[in-house]
Amino acid sequence: MSLRRIDRAVIIILDGAGIGESPDAADFGDIGTSTIPHVAEKVGGLNLPNMEELGLGAIAHVKGLKPVGKRGAYGKMAEKSAGKDTTTGHWEIAGLITEQKFPTYPQGFPDEVIRPFSDKIGREILGNYPASGTAIIEDLGKEHMESGKPIVYTSADSVFQIAAHEEIIPVEKLYKYCKIARKILRGEHAVGRVIARPFIGRPGNFIRTDRRHDFSLKPVGDTILDILSNSGLDVMAVGKTDDIFANRGITKTNHVIDNMDTVDGTLEFMAAPKKGLIFANLVEFDMNYGHRNDPEGFARALKDFDDRLPEIIELMTERDLFIITADHGCDPTTAGTDHTREYVPLLVYHHGLTEPVDLGIRKSFSDIAATLAKLFAVEGIDNGDDFSGLLGL
Repeated sequence: MSLRRIDRAVIIILDGAGIGESPDAADFGDIGTSTIPHVAEKVGGLNLPNMEELGLGAIAHVKGLKPVGKRGAYGKMAEKSAGKDTTTGHWEIAGLITEQKFPTYPQGFPDEVIRPFSDKIGREILGNYPASGTAIIEDLGKEHMESGKPIVYTSADSVFQIAAHEEIIPVEKLYKYCKIARKILRGEHAVGRVIARPFIGRPGNFIRTDRRHDFSLKPVGDTILDILSNSGLDVMAVGKTDDIFANRGITKTNHVIDNMDTVDGTLEFMAAPKKGLIFANLVEFDMNYGHRNDPEGFARALKDFDDRLPEIIELMTERDLFIITADHGCDPTTAGTDHTREYVPLLVYHHGLTEPVDLGIRKSFSDIAATLAKLFAVEGIDNGDDFSGLLGL
């Protein structure tokens, strides 16, 4: 008889949906940040009855939500890793602690990076400074179309982004440029992600397309994804999860972009009789609303996701575990547009949880990996504290 206590876990990441400044927020310039609570205040309150039932309003004061849950387990997690970027957050959820921050480039990339990149692609570049993706395309898109030079930019995150009009630099060539950059960006310049940012349109009306692709560093050690897949279980990635883990430990993928397509992909995987892990990322919270200082859009996206929760819960079996969390904050009400160092919400549900359970304040995102390792009866996760006992499993 299997020692596994569950057959399947579903993790959904609300990308950037923090729930209050972390104890070390001052070290990151993020004192006072609180993504979901501030969004709620800005829009006059949130109406999220399904996440409210799971205990979202019991984690922190969220205007419009009752401060108690009806079923499910709730808590919040502090990040133990050195950064506050997407890669760091996801790796920690999967059991890897990043001791050193990925490099960032507030002054743009040095010549020792840009020169070999230009030499290998055979073109000069435009940009090379931190910027909003939509803003830099508007600023440099016309010159890019006239010159054929790709637009290179970064942000407060550890990213090397290349934007190009699909008619000027075809998408496959743009991906090739990203692979060249990924090979150059090693050692001290090993950024977390190289990102292809294709766009279409004409000056004054440029639109980024859904053919974005992230070329991430490979995880520096085994994650819960590797361990589960090596144990013969399926690891099914939805959204940009496959990119974040450089496809390591993943057996099936559905690389969709928008939130509702990601929910649809999650439901499709849940409808199949597979055992293992479904790991989904809802990127629009961060990409479309957090970075663009759009609390109203963030609130609508929370409502859209909340409306889909009954579909997910309905497809759960008695041996399924469902987890909702985030990878960092991205408070859209702050003056800046960058990620914010925050606690992230932790909502956990299985059909045996009929009363609310307080999971408290967790010291690391990797508590999720430790818990999954326990429930799937696998070894190899050295970080995090298992909370399965609090779930009655």
